[in-house]
Order: sequence, then structure tokens, then C-alpha cells
Amino acid sequence: MARVTRPRAAGTRWWRLRRNPLRPRSYLVEGWLLIATWILALLAAVASGVATAGAVERSIGQLRAARHAVAAVLLKDAARGESSVDAGGGSRAWATVRWTLTDGTTRQGITAVEPGSRAGGTTRIWLDREGNLVSAPATADEARAQGAALGAAAAVIGGSLVLLAGWGVCARIDRRRLNRWDAEWAVVSPQWRGRTG
Repeated sequence: MARVTRPRAAGTRWWRLRRNPLRPRSYLVEGWLLIATWILALLAAVASGVATAGAVERSIGQLRAARHAVAAVLLKDAARGESSVDAGGGSRAWATVRWTLTDGTTRQGITAVEPGSRAGGTTRIWLDREGNLVSAPATADEARAQGAALGAAAAVIGGSLVLLAGWGVCARIDRRRLNRWDAEWAVVSPQWRGRTG
């Protein structure tokens, strides 16, 4: 059986913008609104994505600048049964450590260390400006990856919001056009009743 293909009418894609004496003005407004909506959605997506990625990278950079690494001494052997897997896939165990601040005071805390670490050994820990034990900051590559992921999400959301707003305005224009047609038909309809041809 031969496949039947329908020829596509020329210029149907831009029918709202073509000159036609029967075209209502609302079609022209809707056509330009659709073009403006797509352009604004693209601009909003790019702007929100770039702004979000930059903000995330700056925030992580500030966090990295506010933290510093120091050497800490293990007070007890790392607990063998209390290990976990870190984000990089490596195994970590929990141990109590002691560290000395720049003013000479010492503090203690519990942190993740290499499994099998022995009391008296040293490990690297991260502190904030007040000397409190904190997690290691993200590396520059991790910051870029997080910025890219959140920037892409923000781009999708920003562009989608603009498209949704444009769709809402087009739906409102269409609803008004249909209401006008209903009103006009209510006037013309009584003249056509009873005519069967």
C-alpha cells in the first residue's frame, strides 16, 4: 500500500502575522506576544542560569575562604564498627580529636577519619573563623559543578515561568476572542433560525 503524504500549506507557521483582511487584530497581538514570550523566556533562562551559577560559586568561594585546615591529634582509636562512606566513595570512621587554636587554647570534637587510625596519630580537620569543627569545603571543581547544576535548574525554572506567563496571557486573549464571537453570534443567530435552505 502506498503511503499518502499531505502537502503542507505554505506559511502556516506564521499565519497569525500574515496580512489578511479577515484576520482579527487579536491574532496579530497573539502572534507578536508568542514571539516576545519565546525571546524573553530565552533571555530569562540565560540570565537566571548565569546569575545563579555565579552566586553559587561565589558563596562556596566565601565559605572556602572562611574555613582553614589544621592538624588534630586522635585521642582514641577510630571506631571500627561506626564507619560510613563519604561523597567520594571512600570509607570513613568516627574518632575523637583534639586541636590547638592560634591563641593556644585546645578543643576536642568528633570528626570523620581514615578507618584504622590509631590514638596519637594526626589527621587534618577543618575549622571556621571561631575555631569550631566544620566539614571540609567544596573544591573549586565541586563548586563549578554545583554552580552548573543549580544554574541549569534556575534556567529551566526561569524560562518556564516566562513561558507559563505568556501562555496565560495568550489563553486570556483567546478567551476574550471567544466571548466576543459568542456575543456576535447571539446577535446574528436569531436571523438564521428558521432558514433551512
